[in-house]
Amino acid sequence: MVSSVLCAGTVSRVSSVLQRDGKQFGKQFLFDHKEETCWNSDQGSSQWITLEFPESVWVSQIDIQFQGGFSSRTCTVEGCQKGEEYVKIADFYPEDINALQKFSFPEQSVQKIRISFSNTADFFGRIVVYHLDVLGRK
Repeated sequence: MVSSVLCAGTVSRVSSVLQRDGKQFGKQFLFDHKEETCWNSDQGSSQWITLEFPESVWVSQIDIQFQGGFSSRTCTVEGCQKGEEYVKIADFYPEDINALQKFSFPEQSVQKIRISFSNTADFFGRIVVYHLDVLGRK
């Protein structure tokens, strides 16, 4: 059975934050399970989120909720072990809607993952994510 592999020791990084206002739009809001908070990227064509787990985990699903109009039509999940180069795991293709979307892919052992956003719905390349979870097994 898959469950969230996120834990207190997971380190997250994002490509940018809208107007560098981390207090209002920072990465911490990806995981707080509140409907009124979100990570909001600044403009630009190469937005991404990375997660580094304290130990290797098996990942097989991404759950993500965008704000409609600020989504990515193409997302790429890459993973690796610590000290290695990222390797592509899968592409997934979200709809430009507000609902939580779930994307499964072949199970992969990783210590780090990167989710890259391309072909954004927003003309300026901004991404807004209200919820992110990575599922698999520890």
